[in-house]
Amino acid sequence: MPACLRGRVLGDDTARTESRYDGYMLVPGKLQAQFGESQALNLVAAERRDRRLKTGDRRGQTAPITKKMLDLLIIGAGPAGISAAWEAKKAGIQYLVVEKGLIGNTIYNYPVGLTVFSTPNELEFREGDLDPAREKPTREELLSYYVRFVIENDLNVNTEETVLSVKRTSDGFQVRSDKGEYSAASLLFASGAMDFPRKLDVPGEDLPKVSHHFRETYPWVRRNALVIGGGNSAGEAALFLADEGAETTLAIFREDWENTDPKQGCIKYWVKNPLEEQLQKRCLKLFFLGKVLEIKEDKVVLESEDGRVCELENDVVFVLIGSDADLTLLTSLGVETEEGKHGNVPVYDDDTFETNVPGIFVAGHFTRHRHIKPAIEAPRKIIPAVQARMKTTAAKAD
Repeated sequence: MPACLRGRVLGDDTARTESRYDGYMLVPGKLQAQFGESQALNLVAAERRDRRLKTGDRRGQTAPITKKMLDLLIIGAGPAGISAAWEAKKAGIQYLVVEKGLIGNTIYNYPVGLTVFSTPNELEFREGDLDPAREKPTREELLSYYVRFVIENDLNVNTEETVLSVKRTSDGFQVRSDKGEYSAASLLFASGAMDFPRKLDVPGEDLPKVSHHFRETYPWVRRNALVIGGGNSAGEAALFLADEGAETTLAIFREDWENTDPKQGCIKYWVKNPLEEQLQKRCLKLFFLGKVLEIKEDKVVLESEDGRVCELENDVVFVLIGSDADLTLLTSLGVETEEGKHGNVPVYDDDTFETNVPGIFVAGHFTRHRHIKPAIEAPRKIIPAVQARMKTTAAKAD
């Protein structure tokens, strides 16, 4: 936290304004103006945590951290990690969440202004908590809700702390981060799947104009943009760019465009329908892809589905063909993996989410179900399993 903010982030009540959300208060207006609401909320959370550590104040915590060994260390503060922290707190067990980025970091990396696919009941931790202005929340509304949930419930979450290594010990696990070391009886891996964007592996993919993430449209207004991919992320990026006046081409396999089976990951109708409308206008073109041959400084060389080689004038390329979770720590601990719909996933028990290594659990993008709703629901099975392990360990000790 910047030194100028320490000790006074929470003090200026007169600078606060009422939020649309019932019962919530926004952070100080000056903080919002300087950092944006999402980062300001994270600063407030850090300030509260620092204050508790310095003063010993544990108000609002069901299970103050008093033992040398945690019952559960949670890696990742996305929907699965926050849900696990909430369930752990209600259960009265010693837990800590360690997040290498910000609270809700995967959502933070969504495109600016994005309307999320899901309705509030699929995204919230408690029924009726999330109250967006429209039927579905925006990225900003959802991110604000998750950060506020952590703050209002005083959950033990350390942000901007990266786990470097995990070792098995006789009574659990030793975890080393870039800010400290922890001992934990059980671990929950609940981080996102943005670590390894998938690559085309073609010449020129390392050029500065090529990105494997899409954040916003405005730098590319009146420029030639190419989006490569067949899912919702690629479809939305193409739609955003075309809507704001970029000369946009969506390069997609025909089977991906014509696919209407939701189980196969097709572009959802609320993305595809506006895309079809944009195709009637000047700013969006569809290219049925055979393969990408080369990316040049000012052009992209594509092969169409019928074998024709085409060169497109180009200023920016977005390669949005999916990403994979980092399984390195899990596999180093002996966790077995298998091929899933979206790449390799750990082998785990469907009822407890425990892997083949006792005491290691997975949720969210580390499972076969990568949507937010099952990520939130999984900890409701995981925490009872953690408690059962605690009872078994205690019985053996006696």
